[in-house]
Amino acid sequence: IAAKVFESIGKFGLALAIAGGVVNSALYNVDAGHRAVIFDQFHGVQDIVVEEGTHFLIPWVRKPIIFIVNITLRILFRPVASQLPHIFTSIGEDYDERVLLPITTKILKSVVAHFDAGELITQRELVSRQVSDDLTERAATFGFILDYVFLTHLTFRKEFTEAMEAKKISL
Repeated sequence: IAAKVFESIGKFGLALAIAGGVVNSALYNVDAGHRAVIFDQFHGVQDIVVEEGTHFLIPWVRKPIIFIVNITLRILFRPVASQLPHIFTSIGEDYDERVLLPITTKILKSVVAHFDAGELITQRELVSRQVSDDLTERAATFGFILDYVFLTHLTFRKEFTEAMEAKKISL
């Protein structure tokens, strides 16, 4: 009798493990600040851009290609002269890393989220101008003047670039 119980438990455990594996392979996450496109084995890269969150797909038929936009900004800044003593005493000598880096990252993510990948490339000047305007306004609240803000470099992860090239070839 004990052998039959253990055999039943073993079969149930195996079935549960297989079901769990299928469910696990059908779910994927797109982290904050990332986007994904879906590659279908039969139809190639789909036109849909998947936003952040947990999503479902058909295992072994579809595959998410999660992409990251790498952006480099050039920022020339200076503290407002009258606020310099306050900046050093309240923030410290590393004020650029403690203030400008976090607000730059936040504003850059906020602006980039309004554009799809194609628009980031074709409307680069607009993206750069929007980042510059928003960042200049925000930095002023901390006592900084931004003399120059420009998007100098824009690249996508290798897999995303390859997927877009494959889509162009299939069209």
